[in-house]
Amino acid sequence: MQPFIQTDHIKLEESWKRVLLPEFEQPYMVQLRQFLLQRKQQGATLFPPTSQWFNAFDHTPFEQVKVVIIGQDPYHNPGQAHGLCFSVQPGVKAPPSLINIYKELESDLGIQNQLGTLTPWADQGVLLLNAVLTVEANSAGAHQGKGWEQFTDAAIDHLNREREHLVFILWGSYAQKKGARIDNQRHHVIRSPHPSPLSAYRGFFGSRPFSQCNGYLSEHNISPINWQL
Repeated sequence: MQPFIQTDHIKLEESWKRVLLPEFEQPYMVQLRQFLLQRKQQGATLFPPTSQWFNAFDHTPFEQVKVVIIGQDPYHNPGQAHGLCFSVQPGVKAPPSLINIYKELESDLGIQNQLGTLTPWADQGVLLLNAVLTVEANSAGAHQGKGWEQFTDAAIDHLNREREHLVFILWGSYAQKKGARIDNQRHHVIRSPHPSPLSAYRGFFGSRPFSQCNGYLSEHNISPINWQL
């Protein structure tokens, strides 16, 4: 696979490369590459760091995916984003949405988490996938509509078709719209409001996604996720 941006050596985990390699030759991906390179040349600060754009795939190989959590786009403040949705880099304070996720986890399973990074979840098979994989400093949504959505749709479509008994956790209307393509007979889909402080009290709290997820996995003889960080 050619470097996604010619000046950067970006690699994709082998199992995902096999699945997604054709996408890199599509016109939309060529245009996205040109856009990102142009923004870099214009002096824009992109998050996460280039080497972590595909971090979700690197931590969770295709055959090891058990759970998919869909986010929107990366955090846009310095030091936060590292390629896993809702997660921040080690040592960084948890943002409000993640704090609410932890509140629901404690209510649901009695687990108390303090870390801001969700890497241990990803390493167990939780694909923490943002719909858009890059953003610009202090500019939320700056890279929406540039092609990333089509790329991540392709990843979801392959999981939907080629795997079975996955759990898709869709928080908020954006994730639910993106997950509308999922086969509800083949997989288990959990939907609730977003954990943002603006919507968490409208049904996210009390939705018990973590116990639902592990219950379904156990029913299908799949080892559950240890949500303790």
